[in-house]
Amino acid sequence: MIEISNVRKSYGDTVVVRDVSLQIPRKGITSIIGPNGAGKSTLLSMISRLVPMTVGTVTVDGLDVTQTPSDVLAKRLSILRQDNRVGSRLTVRDLVEFGRYPYSKGRLTPEDRAHASRAIEFLGLEALADRFLDELSGGQRQRAYVAMVLCQDTDYVLFDEPLNNLDMKHAVGMMKLLREAADALDKTIVLVLHDINFASCYSDYIVAMRDGAVVRHGTPEDIMTSDVIREVYGMDVEIQEVQGRRVSFYYV
Repeated sequence: MIEISNVRKSYGDTVVVRDVSLQIPRKGITSIIGPNGAGKSTLLSMISRLVPMTVGTVTVDGLDVTQTPSDVLAKRLSILRQDNRVGSRLTVRDLVEFGRYPYSKGRLTPEDRAHASRAIEFLGLEALADRFLDELSGGQRQRAYVAMVLCQDTDYVLFDEPLNNLDMKHAVGMMKLLREAADALDKTIVLVLHDINFASCYSDYIVAMRDGAVVRHGTPEDIMTSDVIREVYGMDVEIQEVQGRRVSFYYV
């Protein structure tokens, strides 16, 4: 379980995350939603300690993320940020194998290579494994980055906007893959998502933020109501149930 206690992040006089206390359940998918500037990505970055918190604590299965050695934490928790930048002359396989660094320290074992091959296969990247990253489309690169993070083989996997650069078909495919990773690989996956319908259809739990604070959290059934969406986004939407899932119509 990820436990967030009284976490705040300030830049000078500007508070971007304000006094968040939350428990993110173990296993399954938790999606963090909310309007631009809600503090979603900052909260995710503090959980992974990429961004230092001003006050508060975050623990992962009892490990304080600010006190746990990096090599220990990297075997329990991994993150894919929005702004990934690596050398363009890496191949897909090179990138995915980099996910084994916490274990191999750069000296890959047969077990490390087997992990990488499984991640490449899981993301359907076999035909692209020896291609350079700058030869791929944005969506293909995104899948390669996801394979790298899954190759790290942590219990907790954080994704900041994993649907970036993906069209409808590949966005659906990505969410199905993440759902499969949560179910078949026993992962705890935490996502920052802008599309509340993807959050509703693929998540077990949703955290809704606004103005740096958590305003609601619960199951998709709890969150996907007209009243809650109005509270979070400040707009009226129609919620309908389609094939047993609640979806919002906000573009008409």
